Amino acid sequence: MTISQLVTHSGGFHADELLSSVILMRLFPKAELIRSRDEAWTKPGEDRIVYDVGGDFDARAQIFDHHQRPNPLRTDGRPYSSFGLIWAQYGRDYLRAMDVPEHDINAIHDKFEQDFVVPVDLLDNGAVNASEAGPLFSGMTLPVLLESLKPVFDDRDEGADDRAFMAALPVARAFVEAQINHKAAKFRAEAMVMTAIELAGEAHVLELPMGMPFRSSIEKAKADHLLFVIHPRGTDWALTTIRVGDDTFDNRADLPAAWAGLTNAALKTASGVSGAKFCHNGRFIAVAESREAVLEMADIAVAEALAGSLG
Repeated sequence: MTISQLVTHSGGFHADELLSSVILMRLFPKAELIRSRDEAWTKPGEDRIVYDVGGDFDARAQIFDHHQRPNPLRTDGRPYSSFGLIWAQYGRDYLRAMDVPEHDINAIHDKFEQDFVVPVDLLDNGAVNASEAGPLFSGMTLPVLLESLKPVFDDRDEGADDRAFMAALPVARAFVEAQINHKAAKFRAEAMVMTAIELAGEAHVLELPMGMPFRSSIEKAKADHLLFVIHPRGTDWALTTIRVGDDTFDNRADLPAAWAGLTNAALKTASGVSGAKFCHNGRFIAVAESREAVLEMADIAVAEALAGSLG
C-alpha cells in the first residue's frame, strides 16, 4: 500500500486523532500529515487515509470517522472513536513494526485494545464519566504512564536507566508546563467570561469571543439561567453545551436529538437552519457557517430545552 497522505481535521485536537496519528505515522513514515476540514482533502483517495473527519467509516476506502449517524459500534455496543477504528484496522501491523513476535501479536493487540484504546474511545464519545470509570482507567494515570517509560526488565545494557530517564524528561516537562500554562489561562479566561455573562443579562445563550474554559466561571457567577455557549471557531461558529460538573458528561441541556450525528444538507434539513454544518453524536457541540446561523440553532436548542423542562 502506497500512502502519501494522512488526513485528519484541523483546529483543536483530541486524544483519538492524536493517538491515531502515532499509529499511522509509524506505519507510513513518508506520508504527509495534513490537518484540514476542506472536503477536497477529507474525501477518500487511494493514496490517503482519512480519520476523525469526513463523515464516514469505510475501512476499504481508508476513511475512519465516527461522528456520523449511525456511529460505528463494537459487537458489545460500545462506541468507537477514530483511535479504535484505526487500531482495529492497523493495530497488528503497528505491533509488527514494533518488532512484537508474531505469536504474541493477537494477545497484545486485544490487551492493548481493552486497557488503552477502549477507555480513550469511551471518553471521546461521552459514553462514560472519568469519575465513574474506576479500574478501567487505572493504567492511564500520569504517574503510571510516565513510569512506563522505564526500560523493560530484560534491557540490561549499561546506562539503560539513564538513557530512559533522559528520554522521559521532555515528556514529563511537557505535561508540567502544559498544566501551568492551562491554569494561568483559566484565570485570563475567567475575566473574559465574567464580562460576557454581564453582557448576556438574562439570555440563555452566552456569547464568547473565542473558545475558552467557561464552566467554572458560569458557576462562580451563579448564572444558572445559561444553557448554551456560542463562539467563533476559525471561519465557523460553535454551539456548545454546559456540563454540570468537571467529571461528568451530563449537561444543563443537550442539543436536539434530531440533530445528532448529522452534517451539512442532512443537518440543514433537520434543523431548518441553512447555515448548519455539523452536530456531534453526543449532542454537546454543533457548528454553523456564521454567527447568524449559530444563533438560530441556539434559539432552537433553547426552545426545545425549555419545553422539555416544562413537559
